[in-house]
Amino acid sequence: MKTLLSIGHGYSAQALARVLLPQGWHIIATTRSPEKAAALRAQGVEAILWPGGDLPLDRATHLLSSVAPDATGDPVLRAHGAQIAAAAPHLQWVGYLSTVGVYGDHQGGWVDEDTALTPATARGQARVAAEADWQAVPGLAPHIFRLAGIYGPGRGPFEKVRDGSARRIIKPGQVFSRIHVDDIAQVLAASIARPDPGRVYNVCDDDPAPPQDVLSHAAQLLGLPEPPAVPYDGAAMSPMARSFYAESKRVRNDRIKDELGVRLIHPDYRAGLAALLAGETG
Repeated sequence: MKTLLSIGHGYSAQALARVLLPQGWHIIATTRSPEKAAALRAQGVEAILWPGGDLPLDRATHLLSSVAPDATGDPVLRAHGAQIAAAAPHLQWVGYLSTVGVYGDHQGGWVDEDTALTPATARGQARVAAEADWQAVPGLAPHIFRLAGIYGPGRGPFEKVRDGSARRIIKPGQVFSRIHVDDIAQVLAASIARPDPGRVYNVCDDDPAPPQDVLSHAAQLLGLPEPPAVPYDGAAMSPMARSFYAESKRVRNDRIKDELGVRLIHPDYRAGLAALLAGETG
């Protein structure tokens, strides 16, 4: 039986599970929360609490890590690097979820998978190091997926637009790439079906866009007034939110199309937001 061990089974990995479970896959997922473990079991997923104890790598045919690095490196490799290396010969596919933040700031210019990694933030630098650590595990050759800004059910702009808390932060020239979680799932599934060990993929849609345009379109779909505009320099933001604005780039996604045969379900934020709204009312 094909068995995916999903370490740090979060939002994106759960979307992949929804694709694989109907195909007869067995999913073993780690979570920190007993409550989340119970919810996963109700979905047909074998949930285990982690950190703590060994990982059931002997039962896995496929491995996905969604765990972000911390201040001292990748926590999965720190705890289980030797165990993962020992399992490498029987693993048919290994994936690591990273971020397009590894490219740093390109002042709105285009980047692809061959662009030099020059992150401007501590989080981006930690991701570059984590990618290298996964790639250095003997015999593993993981697939690296650099994800753009993720949105989807429960992670869209509509709630803030509705309650009036949304603000259009205006920073001239600022653009972000995005990806709907369902498209992340289909990219991962396509890679599993067509492994290319060690390959790196950008996972993003076709339309990098200014963040204020997304909020304006969300308001238009809801028939509500456009959220107020706030200049970036005077905006009240968390350090995490402000760090996103430190980098501006357009990310190319040709490789997932040309090599994996992916046809995006939501090729831009307009299609993605329309689907989210339809899902709310459907």
